[in-house]
Amino acid sequence: MTRRTAPGRLSSLQTRRMIYAAMYLAIAMVLPVITGNIPEIGKALCPMHIPVLLCGFMCGWPWGLAVGFVAPLLRAVTIGMPPLFPEAVAMAFELAAYGFITGAAWRVLPHKLPILYGTLVFAMVTGRLVWGIARAAIMGIAGNAFTLEMFLAGAVLEAIPGIILHIVLIPLLVMAMERAGLSVNETE
Repeated sequence: MTRRTAPGRLSSLQTRRMIYAAMYLAIAMVLPVITGNIPEIGKALCPMHIPVLLCGFMCGWPWGLAVGFVAPLLRAVTIGMPPLFPEAVAMAFELAAYGFITGAAWRVLPHKLPILYGTLVFAMVTGRLVWGIARAAIMGIAGNAFTLEMFLAGAVLEAIPGIILHIVLIPLLVMAMERAGLSVNETE
C-alpha cells in the first residue's frame, strides 16, 4: 500500500532523497579538493564521479541525473575547477549519464553484486561516450577538432586510476549502504 501525501507536501521518502542528493552534491564539491592534494594522481581518480554514481544508485535516476549535471557546473562557477568551457559543460553530460543509468537500472534490476558491477561498468562506458560526444560537439562549435586520440586519452588513459578506484570502491559502498538501510532508490 502506498502512502499519499497532501498536495504541496513532501513525503518522508522524497525528503530523504532530497537530503541525500544535497549531501552527494556537497561531497562532489569537496572531494576533488581533497584528492587534488595528491598531485600525481588526484585528478586521475575522477573524484566527482564517486558521489554522482552513489547518488544514482542510492537516490534514483532523477536525483543522480540532477546531481551529475549540476556538480561540475557548480564547481566551475564557484571554484573555477574544472574550467567551465569546455571541460565542465562536457563533464555535466557525462556525470548526468552516470546518475541516470545507475539510478534507473538499480531501481528495476535485482540488487545482486554481478548486476551492480554490470550496471556500474555500463554506466561508466556510456558516460564516457556521452562525454566524448559532448566534447566533440562543443569543440566543433568552437571551431576546434576533437580527435579519437583526444577521446581515448581523456576518457580512458588519463582516467585509469579512477576507473580502477570506482570499480573497487563503488560496489563496496553501495552494498554497505544498502545493508545499513540508506538506499532511497525505490518507488513510492
